[in-house]
Amino acid sequence: MIKVLVVEDDPMVAALNKQYVEQMDGFTLSGTAANTDEAVGHMAKVKVDLILLDVYMPGSNGIDFLRQIREQNEDVDVILITAASEMEQIQQSLRLGAIDYLIKPFEFDHFQEALTRYKNNYYKLHHKSSVSQQELDRLFRKKSQPASNQSKPQELPKGLTKNTLQTINESILFYGGQTFSTEDIAEAANISRVSVRKYLKFLTDIGYLEEDLIYGVGRPIYQYQLNEERQHIIASYL
Repeated sequence: MIKVLVVEDDPMVAALNKQYVEQMDGFTLSGTAANTDEAVGHMAKVKVDLILLDVYMPGSNGIDFLRQIREQNEDVDVILITAASEMEQIQQSLRLGAIDYLIKPFEFDHFQEALTRYKNNYYKLHHKSSVSQQELDRLFRKKSQPASNQSKPQELPKGLTKNTLQTINESILFYGGQTFSTEDIAEAANISRVSVRKYLKFLTDIGYLEEDLIYGVGRPIYQYQLNEERQHIIASYL
């Protein structure tokens, strides 16, 4: 699980961000801090993977805190969540290594997209000893679905249903950037392997998944991985 620290001085906003984190699979709330001093104290006691950091706070602001983290070589990622939309603030945060920037007010969908993208990249970087240029391109490139495609519903092939596809997709997203097999999804979704195979084949055909045939002891096994560049495509089928 990815441990998240929310640093926000507004109690209502902090509670909302906490609620958002708790709705996300693969994340757990490490704690909340009303200012950077509390954040420092928390990080001294608990290993944190990701900080959701506000810019405007009493005392040391978020940008100064981010600079402090980098100077101390803290091994933690930061997403800024703030009402600050000035280009100078954004440029400073990016130069200091912020991995994303959410401007208030935002909907849960936008929050979910940012954390899902982070989770996918997190597992790729933490479960591989090396990466290819193609994988690096995916890590550093954000691609959004064209608006014209978002409103165009697509029909599923005969024999597939939206409800089952939704269930299988939730299991796929749980794996983030990790590879998985038909058996993994069948067990997670509590659906037969025969049925799961049909859906994984469909998702591979539309480019949502990448498929590899792994040879080992016994029969070869198909392994799948989410294709982040085509992640948007499933929305038109659900």
